[in-house]
Amino acid sequence: MTNFSSFFPPTFRIEEDALLIKPFQKAKQGSVVHRQFAAEECDREEARKRRFHLISMDAYERHKKFVHDYILYYGGKIEDFRRSGVNDKTDLDVIRENHRFLWNEEDEADMNWEKRLAKKYYDKLFKEYCIADLSRYKENKFGFRWRHEKEVISGKGQFSCGNKHCDETEGLKSWEVNFGYIEHGEKRNALVKLRLCPECSYKLNFHHR
Repeated sequence: MTNFSSFFPPTFRIEEDALLIKPFQKAKQGSVVHRQFAAEECDREEARKRRFHLISMDAYERHKKFVHDYILYYGGKIEDFRRSGVNDKTDLDVIRENHRFLWNEEDEADMNWEKRLAKKYYDKLFKEYCIADLSRYKENKFGFRWRHEKEVISGKGQFSCGNKHCDETEGLKSWEVNFGYIEHGEKRNALVKLRLCPECSYKLNFHHR
């Protein structure tokens, strides 16, 4: 019996196999993967996982992780990374340090951000009537400040007594007071208006009777 396979060239089988390959079929790899290729794939997968983990964190959590990793690899203590809050200041602290009872042109000549913040707060105050602290009236010491929005709306200092510790609404009397005070090492004077009840009016004029 004749063996017909001997009449076809060896390339026929290769070309026939090529025709059976699908257009988008990937080339087959050997059963044994090269060690270097496997290591690179493993590194890439690990990098993807780390990147996804970092992206899923917020900024503070990422910061804590980086600090922890630094200490783990280079040594040290977590206390070395804690910043000191001794010199921290809130907006209220800045306003208190730079506050002016009255601002003049000289005060506004050399403005930094702290002074601008204090001036912005000052501009929001209502300067028709003052609120008084008469708790030390026997020492002839008084404290005055301008009213803020809530006090204006409630009528405090105009339709009720301007003493911060008194809410009397009957028998109010208006007073003009020459307020002398020391501010940032400088002595100043300001003419202010008050609305006080009879008892608080007595305290205001305790040393002038």
